[in-house]
Order: sequence, then C-alpha cells, then structure tokens
Amino acid sequence: MGVEVYVGHLSSAVTEDEVQKLFSVVGTVTSVHLVVDSVTGETRGCGYVRMSTEEEAREAIDLLNGAKLGELLITVKNPPPKSFKKPGGQGDRGGGHRR
Repeated sequence: MGVEVYVGHLSSAVTEDEVQKLFSVVGTVTSVHLVVDSVTGETRGCGYVRMSTEEEAREAIDLLNGAKLGELLITVKNPPPKSFKKPGGQGDRGGGHRR
C-alpha cells in the first residue's frame, strides 16, 4: 500500500517524473500526485509522494526536506491530517441553530 509524504514549495514547471526521480534515490516510489489547479491546469506548488514503506517515507523526509528541485528548495514532511465534512453539509464550521 505505501506511506504518503507531502511535498511543498514546488515550481510550477516541475513534473511528476522529476519528483519521482528525486524520491527514488531514497527508495521505491509507488506513486506521485501533484496538486493541479482545476481552472488553470498549473500545479499548485505541492503534491504527495507514496513511498513503499514507513522507513522509506521517514528517510525521504529526513534527507529530501530542503533539497533543491528545479530552482526551489522543496519541503518534505508528513501529510496534513485529512479534514472530514460533518453530516448535513455543515463542513467544519459547525452550523448550530439560528434564532
């Protein structure tokens, strides 16, 4: 299944292949997903890399955080927790009852 790490501060010119090539020096990359703006089609400067093991994911964070990819120094860390929407379409804002 693999373990995901977050990659930030990516240049809009960086490709998934370039990210995979960099992370493959640490271990087996099972997938790369760059976040793309649905309107412009350009990357939003971040993405996720799935490494095959927890150990490889930790090593990627330790060794590649601050590495240069393209013209920028990237950020590599554990992914932020996923937020879940509450039932009833209230999202994370609550909603309460109005009087």
